[in-house]
Amino acid sequence: MVPRVLVLRALGLGDLLTGVPALRALRRAFPGYETVLAAPEGLAPVAAATGAVDTLLPASAPGRAVPTRLAWSGPPPDVAVDLHGRGPSSHLLLERLRPGRLLAFAHPGTPHIAGPVWTADEHERVRWCRLLEWYGVPADPDDLRLPPPGGDGPAPGAVVVHPGADSGARRWPPERYAAVVRELRRRGRRVVVTGGPGEDLIVDRVAGPAGLDGADVLRGGLPYERLAALCAGAAAVVSGDTGIAHLAVAYGAPTVTLFGPVPPRLWGPPAGTRHVALWHPPPGGGPPGDPHGRAPDPALLRIRPEEVLCAVLALLEVSRT
Repeated sequence: MVPRVLVLRALGLGDLLTGVPALRALRRAFPGYETVLAAPEGLAPVAAATGAVDTLLPASAPGRAVPTRLAWSGPPPDVAVDLHGRGPSSHLLLERLRPGRLLAFAHPGTPHIAGPVWTADEHERVRWCRLLEWYGVPADPDDLRLPPPGGDGPAPGAVVVHPGADSGARRWPPERYAAVVRELRRRGRRVVVTGGPGEDLIVDRVAGPAGLDGADVLRGGLPYERLAALCAGAAAVVSGDTGIAHLAVAYGAPTVTLFGPVPPRLWGPPAGTRHVALWHPPPGGGPPGDPHGRAPDPALLRIRPEEVLCAVLALLEVSRT
């Protein structure tokens, strides 16, 4: 029987994409093993695109909670890896499967796990690579690019604007997005507005005032293959700190990402001229706000439309030259 590695990361699109370097490190460290990823069923196409996952085991819970159980079958996993959180709930979930080895961060609630210490102020990609390095698995936090998707996207060469996000705290006001879109169009750029499932109202609050309609308004949440092709072919992708920003980075598109309440040092794109992270920290260096809050975070609201427009135009000029 083929040995199996079970990886728990039952979170969202951006979470999976920031975990790609760790997943690829595990693939290299355990050649010949079947890699099983416990994650939401809708992420199966993304998991396949990484080239580091053989099987997706559907697993999810409300918010960012730990699933109560995993529908694991057959013998215990030879290796289980907790890429979901710091524990102990995620540790105990995996331990119930009696894995041969468990790779996880240390936690007082599971003192028998001798993993590395969790560090709160650490970039998400670096965090999981550091976990694996502690166990002797080399990992590169910058190993995050995905191979080009097949076929052309729905709007090659357009500026893609995505105003939605999972929480209100990370949603920049639609009227500000609309102001940026109007000015880009006035300058002769094609702009398309996208939204995920349940975000049609937000999309329309941008598209209507900006004068967009028809093929330039992509409502309802695109299937992964079309969304991937859209990002890969975009002149730039403008969004808040949400999944599409990570997807655009993975496919090599220039990005302008609006951060707040969480700073880019924790979830931002790699450094470079193709990515701009806009961020205005709290006055006096106070702590970040609640990323799951219902209202737009004050740090996010400090970003002005003029800043976003300038950042997009600068990226377009770099791409043109």
